Amino acid sequence: MQFDNSKKLGILGGGQLGRMIIQAAIDFDFTIKSLDPDPDAPCKHIAHEFVNGSLNDYDTVVAFGNDCDIITIEIENVNIEALETFEKQGKLVYPQPSVLQLIQDKRIQKQFYKDNNLPTADFVLTENQADVKNYLDFLPAIHKLGTGGYDGKGVQVLRTEADLLKAFNEPSVLEKMVDFEKELAVIVARNPSGEIKTFPVVEMVFHPEANLVEYLFAPAEISLEIEIEAENIAIKTAEAFGIVGLLAVEMFLTKDGQILINEVAPRPHNSGHQSIRANDVSQYEQHIRAIFDLPLGSTKAHSNAAMVNLLGEDGYSGQAVYEGMNEVLAIEGVHPFLYGKKITKPFRKMGHVTIIDQNFDKLKEKVIFVKKKLKVIAK
Repeated sequence: MQFDNSKKLGILGGGQLGRMIIQAAIDFDFTIKSLDPDPDAPCKHIAHEFVNGSLNDYDTVVAFGNDCDIITIEIENVNIEALETFEKQGKLVYPQPSVLQLIQDKRIQKQFYKDNNLPTADFVLTENQADVKNYLDFLPAIHKLGTGGYDGKGVQVLRTEADLLKAFNEPSVLEKMVDFEKELAVIVARNPSGEIKTFPVVEMVFHPEANLVEYLFAPAEISLEIEIEAENIAIKTAEAFGIVGLLAVEMFLTKDGQILINEVAPRPHNSGHQSIRANDVSQYEQHIRAIFDLPLGSTKAHSNAAMVNLLGEDGYSGQAVYEGMNEVLAIEGVHPFLYGKKITKPFRKMGHVTIIDQNFDKLKEKVIFVKKKLKVIAK
């Protein structure tokens, strides 16, 4: 396919992922338009055009995309019917609406893994809180809302019968709790021509309160056998969906050496932020290459890397202040990325820090230093 940067790209969502997609797209001189319900979204000042509006309203999304050639997303919670309309009009929509429909509802997503012989934890579907009481012998388990959950919201841990009071009263999925050794992720890219490439497996550590990634290491400290298996599962998952664009596949490595798919995200993902400095191409550039059907870039890592999420400190709300920035900038291999969010609140994602070092022990020391020193507080 001939390179053509005259096509206009519409991004549904104007958050930090959209911002980093735009930063990569600028290098190819693509024209970018962004839609977001937040009038001060991170994409507002760097997109060529920014529209303030709902991602779930059919008319708003259709009006937004009328003058775009390619439509993509940075968040799954968008109006599917509008995307289907774009497809009928001959516009390119990546990821495809059919893929988003499978992924938007965690109940359908889990059933998809089962139907396609993709490894995942045992699960049952529940309709309401009363229904969960029928599965006491399934505990301990994780209860996830079918739709509406995001960044750890819509997830409850149910260990005993006493916990059933916090079970969701809406259609949900109850997943058997996995006794895992590590949480892994693989980002896989696929273009319309069918070319597929994976980024190296990363190891994630989750924040105990916020239930989102606090930091990660790349590559994961796993055997070559486990690495190959994780990458193969990610590729099989992307092929099963038939997705065009990026697919982040989050997995559990169990204590007995099994790999189980936890969830997927059909877009750039928190588990690939470090690729901006650590890999030959970043996940954001790879996403652009994939949806424009360009040759996929090398995902080779140039260094061991880590990523630390910059979350708003608990107890602080208001105008963001980055305490300790000078100290971390003085350390070699430390690269902060701020998301353009002026207001902080507890556990809000305000940015991330990519840290690189050829020596893994020194890398871990830098992670500890950054986590201790760099804080997002408020005036």
